Amino acid sequence: MTPSDADTQKSETKSKAKAKSEAEAKATSIVTAIRWTFDPAAQSKAALAGHYVIRCNDLSLSAEQLWRHYIQLTELEAVFRSLKSELGLRPIHHQLETRCKAHLWISVLAYQCVMFLRRTLKTHGIHDSWQSIRTQLERQCRITATFTAKAGGSVHIRKTSQPGPEAKAIYAALGLDNQPGGIKRRHFRPERDF
Repeated sequence: MTPSDADTQKSETKSKAKAKSEAEAKATSIVTAIRWTFDPAAQSKAALAGHYVIRCNDLSLSAEQLWRHYIQLTELEAVFRSLKSELGLRPIHHQLETRCKAHLWISVLAYQCVMFLRRTLKTHGIHDSWQSIRTQLERQCRITATFTAKAGGSVHIRKTSQPGPEAKAIYAALGLDNQPGGIKRRHFRPERDF
């Protein structure tokens, strides 16, 4: 190895060490701020972010009417999504036309019931979504307690739990009793009932 080769090798080793120490220094430094800018092209989707663009072929509708129809469509989709789970309305491959019609009829009937309830509630100042109404009402449940009777057999008492304040307001707006079913007592005696 010549002296010039040794000098070259030393300088390469020094530059590698220097690069390594700079990389370590960068890795240990803390970033305190990041600044970036985004300039979307005019008329691009990014430029319209946060705004609705609704196209319609019915030119007789005002902007307000069009918006109301759009909101009704989103509410309809939310109700059907909810009803599909409650009524077990899954995508079923019907082989008979009458079954297809029955499936559609039950869906539309259930939707009409939901919309009747929501319209009635809105007249009483309750503007909740169907999902919210369901959540408030499903907290109330029907409870059955079973006791062994001294005279033999068992006593079953069935009672509805107390509704929350939101559920009470919904029942009152619909003109319904907030304790549906009342309290039912039944005494079962093995020699009589079995």
